[in-house]
Amino acid sequence: MTTTKYIETIGRRKTASARARLTEAAKQSVVINGKDVASYFSTKHLADTAVSPLIHAEKKFAVTVVVKGGGIAGQSGAVRHAIARALNEHDVTLRAPLKKAGYLKRDPRAKERRKPGLKKARKAPQWSKR
Repeated sequence: MTTTKYIETIGRRKTASARARLTEAAKQSVVINGKDVASYFSTKHLADTAVSPLIHAEKKFAVTVVVKGGGIAGQSGAVRHAIARALNEHDVTLRAPLKKAGYLKRDPRAKERRKPGLKKARKAPQWSKR
């Protein structure tokens, strides 16, 4: 039985987390939760966001991703973060362009919690004089 060498990394965005496996291959393919990247993400923008770190790589890779939690926008960012981390681990010379593009930083923005006495995180109920 032959074992193929792969790199596994985790990427996160909002409440979504993605586990990506990167393997060198003859032709490039990205599979997310068993589906092709174009069919998994409903819009081309989200699909392009997810695979954008692969532009910086000279080689072709087969990428398999398992993503859980969050919505599709958060999942797209989590996939991008995981792929960028895997590429950085595969070839350290890619660190500079990936870092400059902002793919290696985990985006910390998330929904703010609701506070007591308010309708949402900051929205107060309508004020009435009487």
